[in-house]
This record gives sequence, structure tokens and C-alpha cells, in this order.
Amino acid sequence: MASLKNLAKDTAIYGVSSIVGRFLNYLLVPLYTATFTAASGGYGVVTNMYAYTALLLVILTFGMETTFFRFANKEGEDPKKVFSTSLISVGAVAALFVVLVCVFLGPISSWMGYADHGSWVMVMAITVAIDAFQAILFSYLRYQGKAVKFASLKLGFIVLNIALNLLFFVVFPKVWTPGSALSKVYDPTIGVGYVFYINVFCTSFMTLFFGKEIAGIGAGLDSSLLRRMLSYTWPMLILGIAGILNQTADKIIFPKVYNGPDATVQLGIYGAATKIAMIMAMITQAFRYAYEPIVFASSRDKNSHETYAAGMKYFIIFTLLAFLAVMAYLDILKYLLRNRDYWVGLKVVPIVMGAEILMGIYFNLSFWYKLIDKTIWGAVFSIAGCVVLITCNIIFVPRFGYMACAWAGVAGYGTAMLLSYIVGQKKNRIDYPLKDILIYTLVAAVLFVGIRLSSTHLGFWASLAVNTLAIILFMALIVRKDLPLSSLPVVGKYFRK
Repeated sequence: MASLKNLAKDTAIYGVSSIVGRFLNYLLVPLYTATFTAASGGYGVVTNMYAYTALLLVILTFGMETTFFRFANKEGEDPKKVFSTSLISVGAVAALFVVLVCVFLGPISSWMGYADHGSWVMVMAITVAIDAFQAILFSYLRYQGKAVKFASLKLGFIVLNIALNLLFFVVFPKVWTPGSALSKVYDPTIGVGYVFYINVFCTSFMTLFFGKEIAGIGAGLDSSLLRRMLSYTWPMLILGIAGILNQTADKIIFPKVYNGPDATVQLGIYGAATKIAMIMAMITQAFRYAYEPIVFASSRDKNSHETYAAGMKYFIIFTLLAFLAVMAYLDILKYLLRNRDYWVGLKVVPIVMGAEILMGIYFNLSFWYKLIDKTIWGAVFSIAGCVVLITCNIIFVPRFGYMACAWAGVAGYGTAMLLSYIVGQKKNRIDYPLKDILIYTLVAAVLFVGIRLSSTHLGFWASLAVNTLAIILFMALIVRKDLPLSSLPVVGKYFRK
């Protein structure tokens, strides 16, 4: 129970920072969709470029975040030595990556479709290299339980990033005139390029706040330890690549297989619409930040399986609640996309959110093989899901466009989730509360249908009232079955007898 209380506390800190951070980041969605019309393809470039960087970040960290937690919590290992070995190895790989991109910048830029904008590719390569280095630093903060510093730095980056975006995309365009002093720092012809230049500046600036943690590099690199860590982490790298491809492959593949000259335009519509669905990724990420250290730390607890089962149930409950909330207020949330020509893509939102729920469940199921050091299973499951997703994209995108991307995500995550559950129950059985999970899922499905019908057939205010009632009903079910008001902090005392 203590573990669950710590999980709740840390999830609150990580969750609030993640939710607030994502909310602040959402401010960039209306900014970009207002600055770059769907027809311009500008947002399609942003979507495509960040898909590549997400994949590269996984490759450059090569599973060392999870590997660090595993070895730092192993008996007989020195956590400081584990940290320094992780940081040095990831830093060296990241530096080598930047050098290679610099040497082969021309061919790489041409292959990606940005032959005339090699600077964008170079800048994003530097950004992702710094991000990889920082990933280990942020993992160390989580290991030390420094949730407040972790959250502060994450939010600090976002605030700075938004401020500079507003400056370059709102303020400067209004006051700039040819030949003015402002021309030394602002050139309107750079356009979408400023998105990438601002990102590299903010990422670099945040590194300055890790002085104390970077000093830990003085513990040096232990080659013997590194070999053991690499033996553990190589399946994690395969797992990570397959996992991130499940999230980004559609955005990388789409421009290459879509039939039509407007591939970047269609990708921009899809990318903008999926931003609304990212609240699910936000919840999954916050849960992971808090849950992963607790799982490894409590792996020797005789009641650990009960903790994992309860964690799974509560994860599903609250992701279903988030799903219903987004769908209930989609008619409001759609105004985040400032140009209405992006609204045609809103039909992918429930599908993408469903895929994110499946991915979150798969993440929760993944601990059985991590805790018995059989990470190869994760690679197998993720590769299987990735193959399904990529195949669906290649076959169906030419015919169905970005709708195929959304459904391919469901197919890919669903495959990995089912395989992990089936094999996991044989290798390291956990008695998940399937009956409770099924009840919540069925109730959520019924309420979702009601929300869609009300949004389609009722006026705005009537639909809003009906949808709000649906949310209240689902919350009432949660309170009645699993979260009595008397158990809540602060306000709970008013409901106790």
C-alpha cells in the first residue's frame, strides 16, 4: 500500500507537470495552425521532422534509461558508477551521431526530402543528441526522487520555448520592416525553420541547470559494468525502436506512399488532429515516470504482484475517463486548431486515443520480462506490433489516406499488447482484475456511443450538457467501486463516518 501511495504522490507531481506542460505546449498548436495553413504544408514539415527525431532519440539512448534503473537497484552495484557509465556511453554515442550527420548532411537531407534545407536537419540532429544526453540526467533525477526539480526543468523548457515561438511567429512579423535593426535576428523567409532553431536553443539552455548531475560523470566509465549493461539493454533498444516506430512510422512513411501531390498537406492535417488525442500519451508518460522506479524498487516485495495488478486497473480506469472527457468536449477542443481546414482530420481523434490506451496497457504488461531480465521478449512483441503497423500503413495509406495511419496504430499496439499478456501469464503470472476492467471498458463504450450521438444530433449546449452528464456517471461508477470519497486526501475527512 505504501508503494501505491508513493505512486499516487509522484504521479501527481509528474502528472501535473506533464499535464501543465502538455497544455502549455498545446498553445503551440493554435499558433502553428494559425501561422501555417493546411495548404501550405508547414505543419506537415513539423510533423514529419519530429517523427524522425523521436525515432533517433530512442536509438541514441539505446534503452539506457530503463537499464540504468535496473542496475542502480541491483544488489552489489554502485548507483553512482551505474549513472556515470550510462551518461558517458550515451554522451559518446550522441556526439558521434552529430559528427556523422555533419559529414553526410547532403545525402541525408536529400533522402528525407529537405535537400534545400540541410540546416534544419543539422539543427534537429544537434537537438536530439542533447536530448539523449539529458534523458539520462532526467532519469537520475527520477532515481533520486527529485520530482520537483524534474518537473521544474521540464516546465522551464516549455515556457521558454513558447515565449520564443510567440516572439518569432507573432511579435516579430508585426514589427519587422526591411532593413530595420530587427533584420539582424529575424528573417521572415526562414518561416518554419524557426521552429527547429528555437528548439535547439531551448534544449541547449536547459543543460546549464544540470551542473550537479553532470559532475557525477567523474565516477568514470566502468567497462565491465558497461558490457553487462549492454547485454541487458540491446533487446531494450530493439524494443524501443519498434515501440517508437509504432508511434512515428506512419508520419515517416506517409509522404513516401501516399498517392497524391498533397502528401505534406494531408500529413499536416493528420498531425494537427492527433495533437488533441495526445492527452492519452500525457497520462501514460506521467504514469510511467512515477511507476517505473517504484516497480524496480519493489521487485523483491512479496506483494509486488498485487501492486502491479492494482496499477493496471487504475491506469485503465483513468485513461478511459480521459478518453471520455476529450470526446465529450471535442467541439471545444477543436478550436485549438485555429484554421478550420484542419478540422476535417478530427475523425481520427477517438481512434488515436484508443491506440494510445492499448500502448499504455502494453507498457504496464511489460514489467514481467523486465524484472526477470528477459527483455528479449519485449523486443519480440514490439517488433511484431511494428511489423503489423508498418504493413497496414504501406498497404492501406495509398487507398484510405491518414485514416489508415490511425487504424494501423490500433492494430500494431493491439498485437503487441495481446502477445505480451498471453506469454506473460505463462512466464510470470499476474492476476489482473479482468472482471473490473471489463466492466469499466463496457460502460465507457456505451457512454462513448451516447456522446457521439449527442454531438451529432443535438445542438451545442444540449450536447455539452448530455456529454457532461456522461462524464459524471462514469466518475460516479469510479467512486462507488474503487475510489470512495472518504479515501481522498483533504476532502476525504468530510465523507468519513
